[in-house]
Amino acid sequence: MERTIVNPVIKDQVTFKQTAKDMRGGVTRLEVTLMPGGGTPVHYHRNFSETFIVHSGALTIQLKKRTLILDAGHQLTVEPGRLHRFTNTTAAAVRFTTIVEPGSEGFENALRILYGLAGDHQTDEKGTPRSLLALAVVSNISDMRPGGAGALMIPFLGLLNFVARISGYRRRLVARYCVHAQ
Repeated sequence: MERTIVNPVIKDQVTFKQTAKDMRGGVTRLEVTLMPGGGTPVHYHRNFSETFIVHSGALTIQLKKRTLILDAGHQLTVEPGRLHRFTNTTAAAVRFTTIVEPGSEGFENALRILYGLAGDHQTDEKGTPRSLLALAVVSNISDMRPGGAGALMIPFLGLLNFVARISGYRRRLVARYCVHAQ
């Protein structure tokens, strides 16, 4: 299994420093290089917290209507259930560590699937899967629930994830891009 993955579309890079398997579920620790304009939509996780520790550059984190800029040496923990998003609004790459507690093999697999789909030209220019089934699978296994207006899609994504599971599409995605199926 590759420890470092690169999204060839958006040029972001993730290095798995500690995986849930390595740490017996304790933590997932990632080193991330986020390119200018990169980031996530507003979302929350039900089952784990995320801690962001910035090493270089500036990471913008939105918590509901509050926006924070984390510079090198600063960190923030987002607790489960809290709406957030992170972005790089600067002209330079930002390097940071993300610690997911407890660790999440699903979160790790979702990143591998997203970057793999990008490598197979199955995403748009922002790295979002073109397939709604793939988007539903990634959302489900990563424990990433949309927030804001996107929350209206949760039942639809749940249905699509069910279709992906019974059709074998979810298993095929995991088999193609991850080491072992969930």
